[in-house]
Amino acid sequence: MYCSKCGTDVGGAKFCPNCGTPQAGLPIQNTGAAAQPAPAPQVVVLRPAKNPGVALVLSFLVAGLGQLYNGEIGKGIAFLIAYFVSVLLMWAVIGFLTTPILWVWGMVDAYKSAERLNTEAGVR
Repeated sequence: MYCSKCGTDVGGAKFCPNCGTPQAGLPIQNTGAAAQPAPAPQVVVLRPAKNPGVALVLSFLVAGLGQLYNGEIGKGIAFLIAYFVSVLLMWAVIGFLTTPILWVWGMVDAYKSAERLNTEAGVR
């Protein structure tokens, strides 16, 4: 026989040894303690798996899109702004160095972040 509240094996006991709940079919004696409300059901949020290849291709198109796809909104917006500023800095020559670095960094980060998110969610 198992407890109706927590599922612990109670054998033939009148009360659950784990949570103290009186077992069905047995006489219940009033102990004077206030009744405990039933615990709220747990809500499980399932996140869809992120495809690292899609994240990589989106960041290939524009740095930051892969991060937005992964749900990392703040990081994605930061990459978009940095990429835009870097492109504008091409007139000052430094942009020719920073733009490809940001572009490659965005692709690698998007791919690895998608893999990490899938691992954390238990996907794969």
